[in-house]
Amino acid sequence: MLNLPKSTEFNKRIPKQKFYENLSVTPALKKSFTEQIRMIWWRNKIAVSTANLAPGKTVTELEVLEICLNQPSLDETVLLQIDREIPYHILFLLEHERKCQAWIGYKEATSGSTAFQVRQYYQTQWMDVELLPLKIEGLSMDAVYENFVRQIAGESLASSGEKDLRDSVERDLRRKQLQKQITALENKIRKEKQLNRQVELNTELKALKKQSEELL
Repeated sequence: MLNLPKSTEFNKRIPKQKFYENLSVTPALKKSFTEQIRMIWWRNKIAVSTANLAPGKTVTELEVLEICLNQPSLDETVLLQIDREIPYHILFLLEHERKCQAWIGYKEATSGSTAFQVRQYYQTQWMDVELLPLKIEGLSMDAVYENFVRQIAGESLASSGEKDLRDSVERDLRRKQLQKQITALENKIRKEKQLNRQVELNTELKALKKQSEELL
């Protein structure tokens, strides 16, 4: 689908119920699986054994899953559930009516465990699959994964300037947190009737905007 090396092709269909058979899955999450997803394909397995790559320190395999949808959206909780069930890094390709959208989670190892926790998902816009800005770049599994994250995140990580992906993501998360605070404060200012309080809130707003600008 992405013109990845033929040696990485797997092309195995995965029954979607595999991901919600767990008794801890909520009825709402099960409904998202059954109503939003038509089928799931395990398209590629990028690993040392399937590609000419050096082993990674954290990334051992990168799975490419194609999720065919019944609608042009998917609840993020569905991706989280799949990420919990598959103990590897995953590149998701959502497909609906011949359009495609790529998703990938930035994962960090859980302290004292071999498991990973998704800190943030990044995604592209819907587009023709040929236009997806995705290609294998790097000499190791870690590098290929990190470059996929940057390719999908686009401007969200491109402006930070850090070479370390973790630092780039932390900066992006901080910027998004500040933007939420700015939006909430702007709404509060619009509702405030007292002039003195408006002045105080505007001072806070300017400080938050300055912090946000420094993160660009």
